Amino acid sequence: MASSGVRNGGPRMSAKPDRQGAGATPKAAAGKQRLSSAAGAYRRTSSGPLPAAGVRASSDGVSSRVRVAVRLRPRNAEELAADADFGDCVELQPELKRLKLRKNNWELETYEFDEVLTEFSSQKRVYEVVAKPVVESVMEGYNGTVMAYGQTGTGKTFTLGRLGEEDTAARGIMVRAMEDILADISPETDSVSVSYLQLYMEMIQDLLDPVNDNIAIVEDPRTGDVSLPGATVVEVRDQKSFVDLLRVGEAHRVAANTKLNTESSRSHAILMVNVRRSVKGRSEMDVSISGENGHSSSMMGSLRPPIIRKSKLVVVDLAGSERIDKSGSEGHTLEEAKSINLSLSALGKCINALAENSPHVPVRDSKLTRLLKDSFGGTARTSLVVTIGPSPKHRGETTSTIMFGQRAMKVENMVKLKEEFDYKSLCRRLDIELDKLIAENERQRKYFDDEVERIRAEAQCHIAEAERECKITLENEKMKYHKEYLDSIKVLEEKWKTHQQPPKRQIKEAESTSSDVGEAHNLLQNEKMLRQSAEDEASDLKNQITHWKKLEATATAEVVKLRKMLDTEASQKEKLEEEIGVLRSQLLQMSMEADETRRTLDKGDGPGKIFPGLDSLASQTRSSQPREQSNGPKQPIAKLSEQVGLQKILSLLESEEPDVRVHAVKVVANLAAEEANQEKIVEAGGLTSLFVLLRSSEDETIRRVAAGAIANLAMNETNQDLIMAQGGVTLLSMTASDAEDPQTLRMIAGAIANLCGNDKLQTRLRGEGGIKALLGMVRCGHPDVLAQVARGIANFAKCESRAATQGNKVGKSLLIDDGALPWIVKNANNEAAPIRRHIELALCHLAQHEVNLKDIISEGALWELVRISRDCSREDIRNLAYRTLTSSPTLQAEMRRLGIKM
Repeated sequence: MASSGVRNGGPRMSAKPDRQGAGATPKAAAGKQRLSSAAGAYRRTSSGPLPAAGVRASSDGVSSRVRVAVRLRPRNAEELAADADFGDCVELQPELKRLKLRKNNWELETYEFDEVLTEFSSQKRVYEVVAKPVVESVMEGYNGTVMAYGQTGTGKTFTLGRLGEEDTAARGIMVRAMEDILADISPETDSVSVSYLQLYMEMIQDLLDPVNDNIAIVEDPRTGDVSLPGATVVEVRDQKSFVDLLRVGEAHRVAANTKLNTESSRSHAILMVNVRRSVKGRSEMDVSISGENGHSSSMMGSLRPPIIRKSKLVVVDLAGSERIDKSGSEGHTLEEAKSINLSLSALGKCINALAENSPHVPVRDSKLTRLLKDSFGGTARTSLVVTIGPSPKHRGETTSTIMFGQRAMKVENMVKLKEEFDYKSLCRRLDIELDKLIAENERQRKYFDDEVERIRAEAQCHIAEAERECKITLENEKMKYHKEYLDSIKVLEEKWKTHQQPPKRQIKEAESTSSDVGEAHNLLQNEKMLRQSAEDEASDLKNQITHWKKLEATATAEVVKLRKMLDTEASQKEKLEEEIGVLRSQLLQMSMEADETRRTLDKGDGPGKIFPGLDSLASQTRSSQPREQSNGPKQPIAKLSEQVGLQKILSLLESEEPDVRVHAVKVVANLAAEEANQEKIVEAGGLTSLFVLLRSSEDETIRRVAAGAIANLAMNETNQDLIMAQGGVTLLSMTASDAEDPQTLRMIAGAIANLCGNDKLQTRLRGEGGIKALLGMVRCGHPDVLAQVARGIANFAKCESRAATQGNKVGKSLLIDDGALPWIVKNANNEAAPIRRHIELALCHLAQHEVNLKDIISEGALWELVRISRDCSREDIRNLAYRTLTSSPTLQAEMRRLGIKM
């Protein structure tokens, strides 16, 4: 009977366990693996399908395994005629993602891939499973690579570069990828450019400009990034122009007629698609200037420049590997074949070294490996399609191709987001704001000058009018009094003449004279009264003149004051210009320091500081930070805090501008990641401000960063009491109930997980819905969220176990009461190591107390405890599970009933 085995880059297994692993349910297969003393059932290793098993969080990025798909070419007319009496050398099982290779008439070898594509698979299906996930990552800001590898004539160029002009269904990956990219970008803010090259005889040639036939590779000595500055770069606006470029490139690509393929590619074709996207929703500069009299002058704005994401998609159509005796190459074609085989051999050596975690990877042995440095073991998300043929006479080449794909599946890349600040745009905005300030200042200055001139003219008019009226009144009064005076003198002269007449007449007129004297006396009295009245009126006029002179002095003083205000505004303008200059220099300095810190973290030899702007829990990064940071260079955020002041930064959390609040809460979150700043933040009211922000804001970014800052503060036991006292758990639970963003849920779960580690808060935490909030967040399904939920449950179970051991707690676990046990059992064997480790620890702690064992046994957790005691990778957890099983009479009795042996 023929024997078969399963290979995934590892040892062979028997056929019987293979059938059990494929046919049994996951729970039954797991039970058989735990209990059977025979060979264990088949289970996928870490090289399983992405993203669930191939992506994990990392401090430097996201680890992503190379995805590999295999595609079978149908038989051609020659093979149908020559191999009519022979069966295919491969047998595909696409539903199980397996391929069986027939070694001879009795033996089959089974291999597993991420995708298995039959000869009937459409081009659309191939694109969706091989390239579309990479294209989506590129649109999110990550580098990506799609590559085809296989024997000559197995359909690599058909898979990647088919234009599909006659039949649109036959379009290859290049055309379909560009369609998706152009459909997702915004022509106003984003751009797409392409370069099309070929590596021919170890020379990089430009397919869009054939004259450029020897392009040099330039490597950045600091980052190690590889670039081709001499290549032609063409910006693409629509699909038609891109297809025209591909047609031009294919016309210049070197091809030859061999026995294996009439149009055999003699060079490696490389299409580079550079995508530049602007991240929307960033802050704009807001500047407010007010006067001096009772108003404050302030300049408040978000100095964070816009962010752009630069990513690159590389599509590589490798030349086919071939044997000289089968291809019939000779002469120049033979030299081409040697060059192709040498470069493919160098690529295979690099992949072998990466798969085996070798300390040395020979990337400099070939220009091909240097160009693909970022695709294998670098920062790009890579997808590889290996193409094979069914003919048994090419079994050797098919086996070599399959083994190449198997080794490539073991290669891990560290995928990183490619973001950078758009400083040019920020400078343009600053220049525009400066021009606005200057124009506003000039407008106000002109207004002040006009106002001063108006007030001066009005004052002069009032003074002239008063002087004129006063002069007219004085002249009239003077003339009146002078006339009356002359009349009085004339009357007196006449009377005196009358008194000088002869005595006869004097005697006659004596009686009349006495009456005239009395009348004259009355006239004199009236004269005195009139003179007094004239003097009083003159005094009033003098007072009016004095009053108008005072008004003139007041107007003059107001004019002087307005001039001083103009001078003050001019000095404020100069200060604003100086302040803008200082802020520009600080921005550039912060940028250089941030770049230096990023490079240090990328190299892995920095002091372990938290890089500003990273939205990660402090609990995940603080454990790896050295304590000796006081003597090192200060971070830009710390410098900004010292220059601006913590109280002012916290006040920005209440700003009416959403962008200002986002910037401020990110600064507070970065400060809260440092233990030395936590007490200062809490004393300044930062915790209360974060709760208010989390309660009132609807902006997802603000809620995510605020929850992260609370999680950082929740690492301190004193802060934990304050969080509980201010209703923090209830607020976090409400926020988690309507949040959809996985990163926001991860921050909230991390904060509650930190609180779960406090022995004093167990009952209050559960009473305010903390445990149910954690279990509610598992709906997200994101591995990072599940890891934080598992950590919180493990912390809670550990504190409960410690309290029960000390006699401070009786009764069943609160976790079991809240329904956490089914989820714990379901995820006890989760593929993600962080989730599995925390769940295993929580289950061991729950099983240490007899009151919980009835529920544990009824939920089937005993099987998981046995598995943990045997297979757990952590020795301390494995020993804890073993002690728990051997020390519990109830568990021992149940194990005897089920026939389980330790």
